[in-house]
Amino acid sequence: MKRKKPTSALLTALSFPLPERLAEHLTPRRILLLGIAFFVVLIAAFPLLWMISTSLKPDREVLAWPPYFLPKHPTLQNFWRLFTQTNFLIYFKNSVICASLSTLLSIAIGTMGGYSLTRFRYWGREKIAMLSLLTYMFPPIVLIVPFFILFRAIGLVNAYSGLILAYVSFSLPFSVWLLRAFFLSIPLELEEAAMVDGANRLEAVVYIIMPLALPGIIATSIFTFIVAWNDYLFARILMGQEELKTIPVGVQDFFNMAVIDWGLIMAAGMMITIPALIFFISSQKYLIEGWGAGAVKG
Repeated sequence: MKRKKPTSALLTALSFPLPERLAEHLTPRRILLLGIAFFVVLIAAFPLLWMISTSLKPDREVLAWPPYFLPKHPTLQNFWRLFTQTNFLIYFKNSVICASLSTLLSIAIGTMGGYSLTRFRYWGREKIAMLSLLTYMFPPIVLIVPFFILFRAIGLVNAYSGLILAYVSFSLPFSVWLLRAFFLSIPLELEEAAMVDGANRLEAVVYIIMPLALPGIIATSIFTFIVAWNDYLFARILMGQEELKTIPVGVQDFFNMAVIDWGLIMAAGMMITIPALIFFISSQKYLIEGWGAGAVKG
């Protein structure tokens, strides 16, 4: 008599309508690992799920004891108050402007810097690459005082341009280093072949190199955007006026209310998370396409 596998017997006992091929792959060890992985993911995602749940609760449910996860009477009043009774839309606009422009500048300068470090030969090229990464190792708290003194002297405090320059200067070294690694992975022969066929260097870069480097450019843009979007320190020090505050600074001020409105704060947290999440998800498509375009056929 053929003996059943332990997994098959277990699945039969539990009446799981799984295909036989899938049942063969679900060994006890794999089921245990999947259970542990699911538990770890659930723990990591719980703060986000709790934020979503709290943002949909009315005030009496937010402060209820003992607390419960699912709202009994879901409502959007927290989002309505966020948009109508606070300056959140102003904070949102400021964050979009500063994060978007700093991302564009970092990508433009970082692309040229990374290309230069891999395609042109000059003295100190490798040292410059190492120094660019070394400057990124300084924590922002060390740089904020010199930034403030310099920007106050040249009139860039309480100005979009000052905060954007601060973001670019902080993220640019890592951007150059990351893009340099992608340009190094692109064979030089492709560019040389294009120029032999009559293309100049600019055309070779635009039509050959840039499509192949697209994954690196998108990865760098995601990093730069999220760093600028979530920044608190530079925005707090360099943008003191109410109409110039970014989202992290403006939302932090909600904690200074006489009574902390947790529903309002969680709704603001949702609105902070959504744009960065949309940017990341939409970029994934182009990231995969970029890797496909970067495949070199033999």
